[in-house]
Amino acid sequence: MTNNILIENQYKRTRLFEKENISYLVRVLKRFNTVPKINNINIITSNNEQNLFKIVPNKSIIIGSSFLDKPVLALIYLRYGIEWQLWYKALGKDKSDTLLCDIAALKVTKIFYEILPKEDKEKLKELNHFLIDMIKNEEPLDIESLIKHGELESIHGVNNSKKVFEKSWEPILENLAKPTEYLLMSGGDLRLNIDEIELLNKYGCRPFPRPDAFTFASSTATSISNFAFDKTDKVRRILIQNSLKKGFKNTTMAFSELLKNNLRKTLKISDECQIIFSPSGTDSALQIAAITQIITDKEITHVLVASDETGSGVPAALKGCHFENTTALNHPVTKGDKIEGFRDINLIKIPLRDENGELKSSFQLDSEVFMAISKTNELGRHIVLHVMDQSKLGYQSPSEEIIKSLNTLDNLSMQIIVDASQLRLDPKDIQNYLNKGYIITITGSKYFTGPPYSGALILPKKVSKAINSVRITIPKGLANYYNHSDWPASWFCSKDLSDGFNYGCNMRWNAAIVEMDRYYKTPILYRNMGIEMFCNFVEDSIKDVAFLEPLFGDKTKTNTYESNEFGLRNICTIFPFFILKDEKALSIDQVKKVYILLNSDISNKFEDSPVEIIRLASQKCHIGQPVNVKYGNNFQSAVLRISLGARVISESWVNRDISLFFRNIETQMNQITIIIKKIELILNNPELLD
Repeated sequence: MTNNILIENQYKRTRLFEKENISYLVRVLKRFNTVPKINNINIITSNNEQNLFKIVPNKSIIIGSSFLDKPVLALIYLRYGIEWQLWYKALGKDKSDTLLCDIAALKVTKIFYEILPKEDKEKLKELNHFLIDMIKNEEPLDIESLIKHGELESIHGVNNSKKVFEKSWEPILENLAKPTEYLLMSGGDLRLNIDEIELLNKYGCRPFPRPDAFTFASSTATSISNFAFDKTDKVRRILIQNSLKKGFKNTTMAFSELLKNNLRKTLKISDECQIIFSPSGTDSALQIAAITQIITDKEITHVLVASDETGSGVPAALKGCHFENTTALNHPVTKGDKIEGFRDINLIKIPLRDENGELKSSFQLDSEVFMAISKTNELGRHIVLHVMDQSKLGYQSPSEEIIKSLNTLDNLSMQIIVDASQLRLDPKDIQNYLNKGYIITITGSKYFTGPPYSGALILPKKVSKAINSVRITIPKGLANYYNHSDWPASWFCSKDLSDGFNYGCNMRWNAAIVEMDRYYKTPILYRNMGIEMFCNFVEDSIKDVAFLEPLFGDKTKTNTYESNEFGLRNICTIFPFFILKDEKALSIDQVKKVYILLNSDISNKFEDSPVEIIRLASQKCHIGQPVNVKYGNNFQSAVLRISLGARVISESWVNRDISLFFRNIETQMNQITIIIKKIELILNNPELLD
């Protein structure tokens, strides 16, 4: 196995291990965990040749001890060496194309360097090593120059007599010569980009594991787990190998279909139901708008229930408009402009809250839905009703009873879409919706804690057949958004989409499916008991402190794990709460500040405090982002959210031992206590909120 310890046999009391340097060293070593793990490649440190860096193909990487005095330098060199070995193994029996290994390893390591923290890049500024100089060079890779010069070849000593760049390598390098963490943040939009200090995206998480943070942010987004990252990194290696052996296009098409089949299997979906992957839930809404346009020639009205708790770009997407200034395929567009090929449509928004910020009753929401549908039906329009099954705050609307009553309307032309983006459903719930002919939108990045921006549409058998029979293409402008491979291969309507592949979306879905699979491997009785145990504790913990006020008030608990009716649909798993100071709710800006401070190490603000306080302040706590909600009838505040995610269950079952399972659940319950204590610490130091 690859030795993932940079400093084995090097632990001597040198300056590197002095108190002021040890935290820095630990941080660098943590990042080394994202480097691919390859069998039978040893990392050997050399004291005799302290400046040596040598790759022994298929055997080892030798690194001189002088590199270890500069951990970031060692990290960069080893990232290059392991990537080179990865591609060399992928060559198969014919090992003559080492030029490909040189190019791929350099390309990957340049990207790896770009997403290092700014502090680490600063440490490399004054170093003059030829490999570092090539990596830091901001100019695009010059393949011809690499072929002519032998600097990289000297690292491994293999004379590549061919020195020919094969045309078939281009798509493989373009799509797969990227670190896994980079792939996980590509093919979405700018919100996935990470800052250069904390390496966090807009959602407060990373495209690589962040095990040092307590994470209960599944209502928003979560950093990928070590387990899912390793599995996805392994998939990248397999795809490289298969692409070189079987061709890039065939390999990628097979991978896309494998993901869809794995998702069907995991959620127990019929093979006759089609799946369309998308970069995000908003992209799924755009896909719905496109599909609706080709299956009816009537004028279209979308009725969007819970419009105040859907993605901010959903209304624009349903109208066939650009919802960002860049598409997932990185095409520049103008936000708000109509996408080429879309007809004009009507959109009726039905928010969950009234103009005073008060939550409407189920009866009022049902009445508004029935009124909107019946009046629109009288106009002879085709209606798309968007049903919410668990919003970002955990709400569901409209009721099943009102949906049944809509069937009494004469000549009704309507398709129901279930917004299940949170995916707080059991497989039986998904099957029930599909059996009724409803289209379902899901993501793998909420409850199941896959990386953010993994959306999908699940289409029931009847709808899939109707679309398959259509000989009209979807709007032309969608070629800037989606690839043909994301859509069912047999459909005529998507034949004019781009020929490329969104590897970022596919890799994120791979990670999400990995999380789903291990969640469902937890025995159902223990799974349900663990859910009850954790959720009851969170609810009680929020109620027990004076400075937090639950949004749901005295909402009745569900304690039915022995009942056939137990399920994610009918238990509260998202816990929104106001934060109070002197019995007054914090302002929106103050809540946002608390959210950021929770997710940060703020121990530098408490340097003269007892060690317990310093440890509490240093703990990073990632919970659900602020959602604007009025406190009372007139004060605009915001709530934060602690949420159950699938990982609470699956990572507790990692030992497959029932006694350890409940102990692991309790460990995560203790993390909730620490989160609440850190909120109190912040409130007790009001200068932090200025």
